[in-house]
Amino acid sequence: MRLIPLLCVVSIATSTAQAQAQDRETEGIDLMGEALRLFMQGLMQEMEPALEGMEGFLDNLDAYHPPEVLPNGDIIIRRKSPVDSDPPEETEI
Repeated sequence: MRLIPLLCVVSIATSTAQAQAQDRETEGIDLMGEALRLFMQGLMQEMEPALEGMEGFLDNLDAYHPPEVLPNGDIIIRRKSPVDSDPPEETEI
């Protein structure tokens, strides 16, 4: 007769311990998610200037033909249209 109340107490304690373990696991996952979010936010802030610089580079990609590899291994990237700038002035020595 005394065994049944003891089993009830043990099962309640076990279920409570399992619930606490699940709560700690869920809390740990939440903390890991928050840490990842903060890490990615910091990384994006650090990378923002470089990404802004890439925008201009990507806009200019259509001004070039695809790269060509010559038989000697040289790689040539040809411009589609000539550059619209004045030739550099020659300086006298």
